[in-house]
Amino acid sequence: MTEAAHPLDRPIWTALTTRQAGFSLSNGDVRRYHPSVSPFAASALGTTESLAGLAELTPPGGQVILQQGEEIAPPPGFVSLRSAATVQMLAAHIAGPPASFDFEVLTPADSPDMLALALRTQPGPFAERTHELGRFVGVRYEGRLVAMAGERMKAGDFTEVSGVCTDPDHRGKGYAAGLMREVARDLLARGETPFLHAFETNTGAIALYERLGFRVRWRPVLMVMQRT
Repeated sequence: MTEAAHPLDRPIWTALTTRQAGFSLSNGDVRRYHPSVSPFAASALGTTESLAGLAELTPPGGQVILQQGEEIAPPPGFVSLRSAATVQMLAAHIAGPPASFDFEVLTPADSPDMLALALRTQPGPFAERTHELGRFVGVRYEGRLVAMAGERMKAGDFTEVSGVCTDPDHRGKGYAAGLMREVARDLLARGETPFLHAFETNTGAIALYERLGFRVRWRPVLMVMQRT
């Protein structure tokens, strides 16, 4: 009897065919998040051939991101822009004290500020509707949003901690760690397991995540592709 695949072996596909199917565009066995939400895409098999229908879901010049166990050639209509090794990390518990600073749960009314912060800090893909994927918390200084963290992919009982960023003028105050603890502990309290992704070369961030209680599960490859 073949062992069932783990939901996080193909988290994009799992999310888009289960808890976040409402955010997906589909073409046969190919799915992607709506471009206004996220550039992530996947197919049922994860092969170049199985992704052939992705071109019909992506406008010319548009970018998509794949993340899976091994690198593949771009499907028809795409060119590869970047490929990088990443780590996928899980946390069964979170270490450290609660945040020692004031923060707030962000709402749809905060979305312009969230997008502006993400554009300033580049925490990873963040679009005008990314905030709809889950709960986000943030810190404001004199009314300006200067730090945030939240949820992205929801694959089975696993939810990704993402969008973690701090304005350069406000780093070194523990905002990232404090907000990540808040997001991850809230997930654990809801019966979900927090996970995250980081570039394998980002050793500083990985060390922080390990101090919080995250451990490396496996090392998928991230591929950025552009529609020709």
